[in-house]
Amino acid sequence: MALTNAQHDLIMRSYEEKQLRNQTILLQHYKEIYEKIPEIKELENSISFLSVQQAKKLLDGDEGALDQLRTQIYELRTKKSLLLRNGGYPADYLEEVYECPLCKDTGYIGSKKCACFKKAAIELLYAQSNLKEILQRENFSTFRLDYYSDNYTDPRTGRTSLATMKEAFAVCRQFADNFGEEPRNLFLYGDTGVGKTFLSNCIAKELIDRTYSVIYFTAFELFDIFEKSKFGKDNAAEAMNAHIFDCDLLIIDDLGTELPNSFTISRLFLCLNERMLRKKSTIISTNLSLDTFVEYYSERTFSRITSNYKMLKLIGDDIRIKKKLMNREEH
Repeated sequence: MALTNAQHDLIMRSYEEKQLRNQTILLQHYKEIYEKIPEIKELENSISFLSVQQAKKLLDGDEGALDQLRTQIYELRTKKSLLLRNGGYPADYLEEVYECPLCKDTGYIGSKKCACFKKAAIELLYAQSNLKEILQRENFSTFRLDYYSDNYTDPRTGRTSLATMKEAFAVCRQFADNFGEEPRNLFLYGDTGVGKTFLSNCIAKELIDRTYSVIYFTAFELFDIFEKSKFGKDNAAEAMNAHIFDCDLLIIDDLGTELPNSFTISRLFLCLNERMLRKKSTIISTNLSLDTFVEYYSERTFSRITSNYKMLKLIGDDIRIKKKLMNREEH
């Protein structure tokens, strides 16, 4: 996945800042050494003078000038290292300083991105996703099926909570594993506390770790940004508004907890429709029943969702209550 130009530029600016800091540190080192060991400054001047002199000889056709220069510079640098060590400094104290010696703080090794660039990209994507802290706790590796029961059955389908969640987990795992092949969308619905947000977070972590851009908002936060962007002339909201349409995965959590009105209804349709046109993936979670959802957001929006989203109904007891009870039993 390619970062947006804005994201790439932001990371590259951080490398420029590193290079500037590195140069400042090196200049401070030189200033300190020249004051405490002035002989080193004389050696540096000698190296510069020799380089110029031998370069002239080389241009004049002296084929042995280069080898002679190498020998002389080696001897002078050896003296410099000895002076540094005798003064209590490491031999490389006057060498370039890098946070990443592999790419020398450029972000690239040749034409390929350095490992530190990928790390910086992931950190940026986490920061922009609004999910950095929670994804350390909620991900596929921490997901537990023992919160779901074979005794809890959906009267309509006859399926148990455990069987339903096993299938939902498999669908979400496949969604993450195959992400990028083609745009996919998920609609998670069911009662409060059955794991809808947790599954969304599982997918989010997998994708961010692979440097896909993911943005998470509760419905209230999303519509607040839309409102500020449209009516408030809020620059930050306008910038985020662009990310909402362009990010690889948008997660809209708790749809229906905001106050539905003509503005939210029209903006939701616009957001979902625009992302589908741009071939971007979206996950929606809601506590609303399907009938109530249609009542809130219109047949047109519901039709667009049912024809373009994988619908997953989750059932069971409130996991948050179960976790508290199980933690008490374990202690």
